[in-house]
Amino acid sequence: MKIGLRIDVDTFRGTKHGVLSLCKLFKEYDISASFFFSVGPDNMGRHIFRLIKRPSFFKKMLRTKAQSLYGWDIIFKGTIFPGPIIGEKLKQIIIETNNLNHEIGLHAWDHHMWQTKIDNMSVDEVHKEIYRGFKSLSKILGYMPACSASPGWKCNKNVLIAKSNFPFIYNTDCRGSSIFYPIIDGITLSQPQIPTTLPTYDEIVDNKNITNENYNQFLLSLLKPNGLNVLTIHSEVEGISCIKIFERFIKIALKKGFIFTPLKTLLTDKNINISSSTIYSKEIYGREGEISFQQ
Repeated sequence: MKIGLRIDVDTFRGTKHGVLSLCKLFKEYDISASFFFSVGPDNMGRHIFRLIKRPSFFKKMLRTKAQSLYGWDIIFKGTIFPGPIIGEKLKQIIIETNNLNHEIGLHAWDHHMWQTKIDNMSVDEVHKEIYRGFKSLSKILGYMPACSASPGWKCNKNVLIAKSNFPFIYNTDCRGSSIFYPIIDGITLSQPQIPTTLPTYDEIVDNKNITNENYNQFLLSLLKPNGLNVLTIHSEVEGISCIKIFERFIKIALKKGFIFTPLKTLLTDKNINISSSTIYSKEIYGREGEISFQQ
């Protein structure tokens, strides 16, 4: 009974303070996971300008108590001054994570840009954006990353086409229920998608009477002993402000017989049956804007 563990590292703060905390926690419980790093400028504070244009985003910030969950330094990054280049200033943390035998993949060059502009970018523009992150992360690691994860599950036809030109063994760009090959205009691409199957902390806490106290039990109730389980956590959340909650989840899941594993190992399961599917986008509670789903 496996839980594929994906860690999204979106920000400077999440890299500096959250990643090594999670690595320390994983070492204690003998866990290997998949870390997806943003390596370019941390401009996440620019999301604050969306508060005026998108009332739903403002409501989410209030509901999740963003300033206490993410920290004030995240909220204002890249607003007054250009955001710091994460891969340049914190590359040693990425190297240390890799040396601990965790799987390392590309999340983004500019996480904020991807979330706000990807829907209107051409294939060439998307390719250039991915290449900047791919080149930077390859230089840090000393080898080419073999997987990628779209920020905020923002994925479309142009993203899938652009990624097919990189040596990714798999991508994890959407939500879904099984590993599949994406179909674009009737053509099946060769890079499988490993979708996230479980909701994230900020999507369900304070929704349907879910609180910090019963969050773990609710999440555990969604696990499928004989199905695909992929959990995405964020270094800014589970690695810092919610690390105690996450540690309790680990303890309970291990006690129930689940094991945590990098996403790449899910592709080697002897019982795996990879189907083909299209993707589509829709809005869900707790996440601003549309995200991608397996059809």
